[in-house]
Amino acid sequence: MTAPRPRRVVLAGASGFIGARIAEAYRDQGAEVVLIGRTGPDALWGDQKAIAALVDGADLLVNMAGKSVDCRYDAANRAEIFRSRLDTTRALHEAVAQAQNPPRLWVNASTATIYRHADDRPMTESLGEIGQGFSVNVATSWEEEFFRGTLPGTRRVALRMAIVLGDGSALAPIRRLARFGLGGPQLDGRWPATRARLAAGTYHRYRPRTRGGRQRFSWIHLDDVVGIIRFLEDHPELEGPVNAASPNPTDNRTFMASVRRAVGARFGLPTWRWMLEFGSAVIRTETELVLKSRWVVPERLQSAGYTFLHPHHDEALTAIIGGHSAPRDTAPALGKIGP
Repeated sequence: MTAPRPRRVVLAGASGFIGARIAEAYRDQGAEVVLIGRTGPDALWGDQKAIAALVDGADLLVNMAGKSVDCRYDAANRAEIFRSRLDTTRALHEAVAQAQNPPRLWVNASTATIYRHADDRPMTESLGEIGQGFSVNVATSWEEEFFRGTLPGTRRVALRMAIVLGDGSALAPIRRLARFGLGGPQLDGRWPATRARLAAGTYHRYRPRTRGGRQRFSWIHLDDVVGIIRFLEDHPELEGPVNAASPNPTDNRTFMASVRRAVGARFGLPTWRWMLEFGSAVIRTETELVLKSRWVVPERLQSAGYTFLHPHHDEALTAIIGGHSAPRDTAPALGKIGP
């Protein structure tokens, strides 16, 4: 008898922090993981014929491609943030539409930043309010491109991810700040708006401002990103936008205190808006990343029965900083990789 072929997972954006972990997890389960990226190895962006060949017959398509938003929102970076999301999603859409055997499930990255600054109530898929500004425009344009038209053989899920915690990415600079005694809350306040920032939609102004470092902090552990994708494979009732966030969001002040405990820092000085504005200009990032109140909960995942591996931020931080990920043999319980 001929042995059955391994499941084929097409992964776009595998060079990033999240994509690399997804590729590792599926390979550990015996799947054939093929990659699309700027440098290959299996298909390059711009080579539509090669992309189409990988997608046709695939069991799962996951797209995590896109320039990091941890940068200054100047004109060049804003254009690249848009282009890197829309062009790659458009290329995959074309490949899926033309496939004789399209993937049953396409999971595309999105962001929980699509919701408004919220410190009054949590944002869910059913009752969440879409925000305003550059970052929100990126998110809504990305999802519009993803969901356009009909793809009758493929279920589509936009994974609205909160800040992903793992050994790297967003947590790395926060850990460094805490170790150097700057791990206190980030405090909003007055800051003058320039005409250019207002026109570009990148001025971070929230009315009323969240005081005292109490802006909400929604997050998700990297292991749960993988677990959710597996769970989606086994739950065909889930399609459309899905919030990928812990069911227990915290706030900036509490989160930073937990980071200090995890790294063994005895104190953490607070940073005010004027300090953040000057500092973000030096390290080439934006204050929105720490001042926007993101209060997002996973209504649809919880209703479907997903069990989070890391539901609480203090435990998640201890696991990451202590070097302990979720045991690999717990992953199949979240949803089989095989049919």
